[in-house]
Amino acid sequence: MKKRSAILPVALLLVLLATHRQAAAQGGRGFLRQEWIVERGDSIPHIYLLPVYVFDRPVDLRRYQKLVRAVKRVYPMAQTARAKMAEMEGVLLELPTKKEQKAYIKQVYNQIKEEYTPVAKHMTRTEGRVLLKLIDRETDYTAYEVLREFRGGFVAGFWQGISRLFGQNLKAEYDKEGEDRIIEQIVIYYEAGLL
Repeated sequence: MKKRSAILPVALLLVLLATHRQAAAQGGRGFLRQEWIVERGDSIPHIYLLPVYVFDRPVDLRRYQKLVRAVKRVYPMAQTARAKMAEMEGVLLELPTKKEQKAYIKQVYNQIKEEYTPVAKHMTRTEGRVLLKLIDRETDYTAYEVLREFRGGFVAGFWQGISRLFGQNLKAEYDKEGEDRIIEQIVIYYEAGLL
């Protein structure tokens, strides 16, 4: 009986060390940092764990995998859009006249068009829909509002009409608790480096 009770703490210590080595081999994935605290002569490991995200399992696995691929492809573009909008708003506030503001907006529009037209031509409908949702998530503006703000109401209305013909909606808002719940879960996994 005593032999078994002596083996249990040693086995537990070996499992903890193996887990620590495995996590260190993965680049520290699984925990944020580890400290050792000494209490009454005992060294106690104090490990700060990274959050673990647990969500419901999706019903349609093929659709889920399709959304994962779409998010992985377009999420960096949505982050770039957020950075570009913040930069644009800062520059527009510094420009004194409407003429200079319009010239700057046209310059940025041409840069974006030149850079992202080849990418957008090869997007699927799912990727386009996810990109519109993620732009709203990142900027707090729908795609329609972005177009109306920077290109004018007529251009925004034109593109809204075209998008409605193809079954999309530029005015659709991101709803992380409702219909876009799965996209939000995928983004959380992506940001945590788990995808």
